[in-house]
Parts: sequence; C-alpha cells; structure tokens
Amino acid sequence: MALIPRPFAATRSRLRDFLLLLSALLSAAILLSLHHLNHSSAAAFSAADPSSSFSSPTPPLSPDRLLFAVASSAASLPARAPYIRLWRRPIAHLNTTFLFLDRAAAPDPPSSLPPIVVPPGAASVAAGHRIARVIRDAVALDVPGIHWYVFGDDDTLFFPENLVRILSKYDHNRWHYIGCGSESYEQNEKFYFDMAFGGGGYAISAPLARVLARVLDSCLTRYPHLYGSDARVFACMAELGVRLTVEPGFHQVDIRGNLFGFLSAHPLSLVASLHHIDAVEPIFPGMTRIQALEHLLSAVHVDPPRILQQTVCYDNRNSLTVSISWGYAVQVYEGNQLLPDVLLPQRSFRPWKRGKNAPSITRYMFKTREYPSDPCERPVVFFLHTVVANTTSVWTKYVRHDKAGNCPRTKAVEKLKRVSVFSRSLEFDVEQMKELRRPCCDIMSTSDETMTVQIRKYSFSMIYDIIVSFTSKSTIIGLLIEAVELPQTILQLWISCLYFWICKKTLYPFPGEDRCL
Repeated sequence: MALIPRPFAATRSRLRDFLLLLSALLSAAILLSLHHLNHSSAAAFSAADPSSSFSSPTPPLSPDRLLFAVASSAASLPARAPYIRLWRRPIAHLNTTFLFLDRAAAPDPPSSLPPIVVPPGAASVAAGHRIARVIRDAVALDVPGIHWYVFGDDDTLFFPENLVRILSKYDHNRWHYIGCGSESYEQNEKFYFDMAFGGGGYAISAPLARVLARVLDSCLTRYPHLYGSDARVFACMAELGVRLTVEPGFHQVDIRGNLFGFLSAHPLSLVASLHHIDAVEPIFPGMTRIQALEHLLSAVHVDPPRILQQTVCYDNRNSLTVSISWGYAVQVYEGNQLLPDVLLPQRSFRPWKRGKNAPSITRYMFKTREYPSDPCERPVVFFLHTVVANTTSVWTKYVRHDKAGNCPRTKAVEKLKRVSVFSRSLEFDVEQMKELRRPCCDIMSTSDETMTVQIRKYSFSMIYDIIVSFTSKSTIIGLLIEAVELPQTILQLWISCLYFWICKKTLYPFPGEDRCL
C-alpha cells in the first residue's frame, strides 16, 4: 500500500531542523557576545566596585609622603590642641605634621602636639598674610620625600588615611591645587566659587608648592585688600595659571547648629576634612564635642574610606526604607521613600551668617530637603554605639535615639531598638578611587528589637537566578517545545542566553542607585 504523504509532519520536521540550526547559531553568537561583554566590562566593573575580585588592589600613596601644615596662633592653640591630637593620632609616628604660630606659645605645649614653627616676623603681619605664607614656610622645612603639602586650620579635623587615598588619584609630579569651596552660596559669592576654602583644607603637589613658595612674597603684596589667606593663595594660583581641582570630601562647614542632616547624606566621595568644629553642636547626642569626635574616629580607625558613606535599602515586606551613614547613624523611614529624596541632606543645620547680616533667603551649594520640626514626622534615628572588626569584616551597632512609644509608629519599628550592620573592609586601588560607586545593602533579618543589614557590592547573580526561574516555568516555552519537538535543554539555553544578554545590555552598568541587584 502506498504511503499517503503527511505534509504537516514534513513541515514540522523542516521547522524543527530550521529552529535547531537557528538556535545553535544564535546561541553561539550570544555566548561569544557574553564572553566579550564579560571581558570588556570586567575592568570597568572592578574599578567601580571597591570589593570586586577582578583586580587586586594596588597600594595607594604612602602616608609619609604628605606634610600637614596647620596654621594656628598662640592664643587659639590651647583650645584647639585636642582636635589636632585626635586626627593626628594615626600618623603621629611619621613626624610630618607641623604647627605654624604667630609667636611662641606659653606655657610650652605638651609633647603630644606636632613640632611648632614660628617664622621670623610672623607676629608683625596681618593674620591673612601670615597664614598664606605658611606655604613658603612649609616648603622651607625641606622635609625629604614629600609629594604633597596639605594646609588647614587648627580647628580642621583631617582624615589622613582618606587623604592618602584621594591624593593617590593624582600625579604628584604635576601641578595640582586640590580642595573644595564653601557649602554656603553667599560665602562663595563673597569670595570665589572656584577657590579652595582654607578651613576645609587644601592640598598642593610638591612641584607647585616649590614654585609658589618662590613667588609668594611678591604675589602677596599685590593682594593686601583680599580677606583671608585662602583668597590670597587663590589669587597667586591664578597668576600661575593653575585652577582648582574639586574634591567634595574637603568640608569648610560654613553652617551652624545640628550637622545631622549634613553628615547623614554625605556625597559619594571620601571624607577628607571637617572644619568649624566649635561652631556646631556635638555630632553625637549626650557627648561633648571631643567625646563625639573620638566616637566617630573609633569607626574611622577601623575602616577609614567607609566613614559617612551613605547606602539605602528597602524592606518591602514591612514597607520600610533604611538609610545608613556608615559609622555615624541609621535612619529608618516608614514607607517606601524615593531614593533621590533620601540622598538629599535634611536642613537640620542653620546658615553660617546670622544676625543683621544674614541673607533673607538661605542658599546652599547643594539641594536640601525639609527637616520636620515635629520629631514624630522624622524617621527613627539610630546612632553609632559600638564597632567590632577583624582583618576583613566589620560589625557596627547603632542604638535608637528617641524613646519608643513617644510617637505613633508602625508595628515594624515600634519596638525596634538597634540596627546591626555588617560590611567588608574597603580597599581601593588608584583606578577604583577615580570612579567610586555607592554600595548596595540588604536587610537580612528583622526581629521586634533588632534589624540586621549587610552592605555588599553590586552583583549579576540574581539576574541569572531570575532567568533560570523564568525559563523553567514559562508556559510559552512549554508550548514551543511541544509544537516543534525541540529538545528542552537547547531551547532553554537559547532563551537563557538571550535574556541574559538583554539584561546585561540594559542593566549594565546599573544606574547609581541602591535599589540594585
């Protein structure tokens, strides 16, 4: 009996063969593309992610290559000496910090302070002129092996370990003038918008410092009308054709009062300095200024680059938003808050100018948001309590500041007393410092009284998990397999590769946010 042709079976067979061939070709093409993506993006990913394993960190600039020149006076030194001792402690053994006074201090300062230099004729010139000449006097010390000169006031709190990392980005053999302006629009307008404010500190590369020292005296005679040493130094830099390189971690702190909103929303940069310590309230409640700074530095000494770095994560189950300013405070918001809003500083502080000279409208150099006068409208705040570390990991514990029950809160935060944060110690190489990236965090567990949070790097692993889950459950894939009798593993491989490629193309690099994978 003659066989009756089955057109549909033949067509289905040809369609299956065609799809198998197409699947093989597309799979090969996509896998090659993924291979190229992985290799081409590895360098960028490792540079942006400080904990990436794609590259081993390169040792940064050595701390003994920095000379710190602190401008002070015999009158102000007794009150400011505790600040200097605090920040200098990690580098005290290097003997590369010097105090420049107008006259000899009486009584003799303790040996715990840096060496004191009183330049000839310092007491006979105006303060602005004398402090500007500290550049010349610091270079004249002729300390060998110095790559950078760092200048600041006696009420400037430096973070030396972070300064080493920041300056590692720049070639010390070139002319660099590095610092930052004021937080106050009015202060920048009064002086210069592209000037390094001296209280926040600034760094000058050694070759530039030597050239500037040679011409400084003649230059300063042309600018006696300028107020302050930093404006005069800026004018002399302009004559040399050198512009300011802005590093946002230098903080002039031209604000007063409560710094909570400012410190809990630090920009994405390492903290280099804080100024005007006497003009602000203690940064931790229930402590003196010195105690509060010592408490902050207890976290700095464990993991310097992470201090004040902000990360935000979400507890979708309990509808909470958690903002961490590492080493300082944790804020727990009720409800899902938009990330760009959480990253804005709250106006807990007051403007620098006050009284009759205060502007009618306060303007800052950054966007701010309201700091509610009613504490019940604010997030629940947890301040740093303890820091525990080993060679690679750090646990910080934050304890609730307000008293539970004073404000109506949701059940998820009503009894919450503490937040524990786990993180890996940060190590940056030079390339990673050039493109810092905000880390992610995950809420690992929440009990009635304790929330545990892990700070981590960005990861693609969850994308793959989503793809595998999708391809194993998709009814569309099942229908295709049944229709054309295509082996399931091949079709799943093809669609997995396709979706993985799409995710890589559309999600890498991720936007600078903390709703991340």
